[in-house]
Amino acid sequence: MKTARIPATGQEFTIGKIVCLARNYAEHARELGNETPAAPVLFMKPASSVIADGETVRIPAYSQECHYEVELAVLIGSRAQAVSAEEAMACVAGYGVAIDMTLRDVQNQLKAKGLPWDVAKGFDSACPLSDFVPATAVPDPHNLNLRLAVNGELRQNGSSADMIHRVPGIISHVSGIFTLEPGDIILTGTPAGVGQVLAGDVMAAEISGVGNLRIAVR
Repeated sequence: MKTARIPATGQEFTIGKIVCLARNYAEHARELGNETPAAPVLFMKPASSVIADGETVRIPAYSQECHYEVELAVLIGSRAQAVSAEEAMACVAGYGVAIDMTLRDVQNQLKAKGLPWDVAKGFDSACPLSDFVPATAVPDPHNLNLRLAVNGELRQNGSSADMIHRVPGIISHVSGIFTLEPGDIILTGTPAGVGQVLAGDVMAAEISGVGNLRIAVR
Protein backbone atom coordinates (compact mmCIF):
# COMPACT_ATOMS: atom_id res chain seq x y z
CA MET A 1 0.00 0.00 0.00
CA LYS A 2 1.44 3.36 -1.08
CA THR A 3 0.70 6.54 0.85
CA ALA A 4 0.83 10.28 0.19
CA ARG A 5 1.82 12.39 3.20
CA ILE A 6 1.39 16.04 4.11
CA PRO A 7 3.92 16.34 6.96
CA ALA A 8 2.89 19.89 7.88
CA THR A 9 -0.61 18.75 8.81
CA GLY A 10 0.09 15.14 9.74
CA GLN A 11 -2.35 13.91 7.10
CA GLU A 12 -1.72 10.67 5.25
CA PHE A 13 -3.72 9.29 2.34
CA THR A 14 -3.70 5.86 0.73
CA ILE A 15 -2.87 6.52 -2.91
CA GLY A 16 -5.66 5.56 -5.27
CA LYS A 17 -5.49 6.26 -8.97
CA ILE A 18 -2.89 8.50 -10.56
CA VAL A 19 -4.37 10.42 -13.48
CA CYS A 20 -1.81 12.06 -15.76
CA LEU A 21 -1.99 14.71 -18.45
CA ALA A 22 -0.06 14.36 -21.68
CA ARG A 23 0.89 17.35 -23.84
CA ASN A 24 -0.14 20.00 -21.30
CA TYR A 25 2.81 22.26 -22.15
CA ALA A 26 2.96 23.38 -25.79
CA GLU A 27 6.77 23.33 -26.04
CA HIS A 28 6.90 19.75 -24.76
CA ALA A 29 4.26 18.66 -27.26
CA ARG A 30 6.30 20.26 -30.05
CA GLU A 31 9.59 18.68 -28.97
CA LEU A 32 7.98 15.23 -29.33
CA GLY A 33 6.32 16.11 -32.63
CA ASN A 34 2.80 16.01 -31.18
CA GLU A 35 -0.13 18.32 -31.86
CA THR A 36 -1.32 20.58 -29.06
CA PRO A 37 -4.64 19.08 -27.90
CA ALA A 38 -7.85 21.06 -27.50
CA ALA A 39 -8.97 18.90 -24.55
CA PRO A 40 -6.83 17.25 -21.85
CA VAL A 41 -5.20 13.99 -22.95
CA LEU A 42 -5.31 11.54 -20.04
CA PHE A 43 -3.54 8.35 -19.08
CA MET A 44 -3.09 6.57 -15.76
CA LYS A 45 -0.38 5.08 -13.59
CA PRO A 46 -1.02 2.47 -10.89
CA ALA A 47 -0.26 3.28 -7.26
CA SER A 48 2.31 0.46 -7.38
CA SER A 49 4.48 2.63 -9.65
CA VAL A 50 5.15 5.17 -6.85
CA ILE A 51 8.57 5.46 -5.21
CA ALA A 52 9.68 8.02 -2.63
CA ASP A 53 12.50 10.55 -2.38
CA GLY A 54 15.85 8.76 -2.17
CA GLU A 55 14.62 5.59 -3.84
CA THR A 56 15.65 4.19 -7.23
CA VAL A 57 14.08 3.99 -10.67
CA ARG A 58 14.73 0.60 -12.20
CA ILE A 59 14.61 0.56 -16.00
CA PRO A 60 12.86 -2.60 -17.22
CA ALA A 61 14.82 -5.00 -19.41
CA TYR A 62 12.33 -4.49 -22.25
CA SER A 63 13.35 -0.82 -22.76
CA GLN A 64 16.49 0.90 -23.96
CA GLU A 65 15.24 4.48 -23.70
CA CYS A 66 13.88 5.72 -20.38
CA HIS A 67 12.97 9.42 -20.14
CA TYR A 68 12.29 11.78 -17.20
CA GLU A 69 9.43 14.34 -17.04
CA VAL A 70 9.18 16.61 -13.98
CA GLU A 71 5.58 17.46 -13.05
CA LEU A 72 3.46 19.25 -10.47
CA ALA A 73 1.39 16.66 -8.59
CA VAL A 74 -2.04 17.57 -7.18
CA LEU A 75 -3.32 15.51 -4.24
CA ILE A 76 -7.09 15.17 -3.97
CA GLY A 77 -8.42 15.48 -0.42
CA SER A 78 -12.19 15.15 -0.86
CA ARG A 79 -14.53 13.33 -3.19
CA ALA A 80 -15.14 15.10 -6.50
CA GLN A 81 -17.70 13.98 -9.05
CA ALA A 82 -18.41 16.24 -12.02
CA VAL A 83 -17.36 19.35 -10.09
CA SER A 84 -17.23 22.73 -11.77
CA ALA A 85 -13.96 24.59 -12.21
CA GLU A 86 -15.19 27.05 -9.59
CA GLU A 87 -15.64 24.25 -7.05
CA ALA A 88 -12.55 22.28 -7.99
CA MET A 89 -9.88 23.88 -5.84
CA ALA A 90 -11.79 23.04 -2.65
CA CYS A 91 -11.01 19.38 -3.43
CA VAL A 92 -7.21 19.88 -3.38
CA ALA A 93 -5.38 18.75 -0.24
CA GLY A 94 -1.84 19.50 -1.37
CA TYR A 95 0.86 19.78 -4.00
CA GLY A 96 3.97 17.71 -4.60
CA VAL A 97 6.78 16.97 -7.04
CA ALA A 98 6.56 13.99 -9.39
CA ILE A 99 8.74 12.56 -12.14
CA ASP A 100 6.75 10.82 -14.84
CA MET A 101 9.19 8.14 -16.01
CA THR A 102 8.49 7.05 -19.56
CA LEU A 103 9.86 4.21 -21.66
CA ARG A 104 9.96 6.31 -24.81
CA ASP A 105 11.00 3.53 -27.19
CA VAL A 106 8.23 1.26 -25.94
CA GLN A 107 5.70 4.08 -26.05
CA ASN A 108 6.61 5.02 -29.62
CA GLN A 109 6.42 1.42 -30.81
CA LEU A 110 2.97 0.94 -29.27
CA LYS A 111 1.67 4.30 -30.52
CA ALA A 112 2.81 3.43 -34.06
CA LYS A 113 0.66 0.29 -33.89
CA GLY A 114 -2.32 2.16 -32.46
CA LEU A 115 -2.02 0.25 -29.18
CA PRO A 116 -2.31 1.45 -25.57
CA TRP A 117 1.01 2.37 -23.97
CA ASP A 118 0.35 1.69 -20.28
CA VAL A 119 3.45 -0.51 -20.02
CA ALA A 120 5.60 2.49 -20.98
CA LYS A 121 4.19 4.62 -18.15
CA GLY A 122 3.06 2.29 -15.36
CA PHE A 123 5.99 -0.01 -14.67
CA ASP A 124 7.29 -0.44 -11.11
CA SER A 125 9.20 2.74 -10.03
CA ALA A 126 7.71 4.81 -12.90
CA CYS A 127 6.36 7.50 -10.55
CA PRO A 128 8.86 9.07 -8.14
CA LEU A 129 6.79 11.25 -5.82
CA SER A 130 7.66 13.68 -3.02
CA ASP A 131 5.74 14.42 0.15
CA PHE A 132 3.09 17.10 -0.28
CA VAL A 133 2.71 20.61 1.06
CA PRO A 134 -0.77 21.81 2.07
CA ALA A 135 -2.78 23.48 -0.67
CA THR A 136 -2.84 26.65 1.43
CA ALA A 137 0.98 26.84 1.17
CA VAL A 138 0.76 27.37 -2.61
CA PRO A 139 -1.15 30.59 -3.34
CA ASP A 140 -0.98 30.07 -7.11
CA PRO A 141 -0.14 26.65 -8.59
CA HIS A 142 0.22 28.35 -11.97
CA ASN A 143 3.22 30.42 -10.90
CA LEU A 144 5.78 27.77 -10.00
CA ASN A 145 9.25 27.00 -11.36
CA LEU A 146 9.82 23.35 -12.30
CA ARG A 147 13.41 22.14 -12.60
CA LEU A 148 15.10 18.81 -13.18
CA ALA A 149 18.82 18.09 -13.33
CA VAL A 150 20.63 14.88 -14.26
CA ASN A 151 24.03 14.38 -12.61
CA GLY A 152 24.03 18.09 -11.72
CA GLU A 153 23.27 19.26 -15.28
CA LEU A 154 20.04 21.25 -15.60
CA ARG A 155 17.78 19.64 -18.21
CA GLN A 156 14.31 21.07 -17.52
CA ASN A 157 13.58 24.61 -16.35
CA GLY A 158 10.00 25.69 -16.92
CA SER A 159 7.02 27.40 -15.36
CA SER A 160 3.59 26.09 -14.49
CA ALA A 161 2.33 29.38 -15.96
CA ASP A 162 2.79 27.66 -19.34
CA MET A 163 0.24 24.91 -18.65
CA ILE A 164 -2.36 24.77 -21.41
CA HIS A 165 -5.04 23.36 -19.09
CA ARG A 166 -4.99 24.77 -15.56
CA VAL A 167 -5.65 22.98 -12.30
CA PRO A 168 -9.33 23.94 -11.76
CA GLY A 169 -10.23 22.99 -15.31
CA ILE A 170 -8.20 19.77 -15.11
CA ILE A 171 -9.99 18.65 -11.95
CA SER A 172 -13.37 19.55 -13.42
CA HIS A 173 -12.63 17.63 -16.63
CA VAL A 174 -11.20 14.56 -14.90
CA SER A 175 -13.99 14.42 -12.30
CA GLY A 176 -16.52 14.35 -15.10
CA ILE A 177 -14.97 11.07 -16.29
CA PHE A 178 -13.63 9.41 -13.13
CA THR A 179 -14.97 10.22 -9.69
CA LEU A 180 -11.96 11.55 -7.79
CA GLU A 181 -11.51 10.28 -4.25
CA PRO A 182 -9.25 11.23 -1.34
CA GLY A 183 -5.75 9.96 -2.11
CA ASP A 184 -6.08 10.23 -5.87
CA ILE A 185 -3.31 12.19 -7.56
CA ILE A 186 -3.25 14.22 -10.77
CA LEU A 187 0.03 14.81 -12.63
CA THR A 188 -0.35 18.02 -14.60
CA GLY A 189 2.16 17.60 -17.43
CA THR A 190 5.78 18.53 -18.05
CA PRO A 191 7.63 21.46 -19.61
CA ALA A 192 10.09 21.04 -22.47
CA GLY A 193 13.53 19.50 -21.99
CA VAL A 194 12.69 15.84 -21.43
CA GLY A 195 15.40 13.32 -22.21
CA GLN A 196 17.01 10.00 -21.48
CA VAL A 197 18.55 8.69 -18.29
CA LEU A 198 20.85 5.70 -17.96
CA ALA A 199 21.79 3.34 -15.18
CA GLY A 200 24.06 5.18 -12.76
CA ASP A 201 22.46 8.59 -13.31
CA VAL A 202 20.98 10.66 -10.48
CA MET A 203 18.00 12.94 -11.03
CA ALA A 204 17.24 15.97 -8.87
CA ALA A 205 13.80 17.52 -9.35
CA GLU A 206 12.48 20.66 -7.64
CA ILE A 207 9.37 22.82 -7.73
CA SER A 208 9.63 26.19 -6.03
CA GLY A 209 7.65 26.35 -2.80
CA VAL A 210 6.57 22.72 -3.12
CA GLY A 211 9.47 20.33 -2.65
CA ASN A 212 12.17 18.28 -4.27
CA LEU A 213 13.19 14.75 -5.18
CA ARG A 214 16.52 12.99 -5.53
CA ILE A 215 16.24 9.71 -7.42
CA ALA A 216 18.92 7.30 -8.65
CA VAL A 217 18.58 5.21 -11.79
CA ARG A 218 19.49 1.54 -12.12
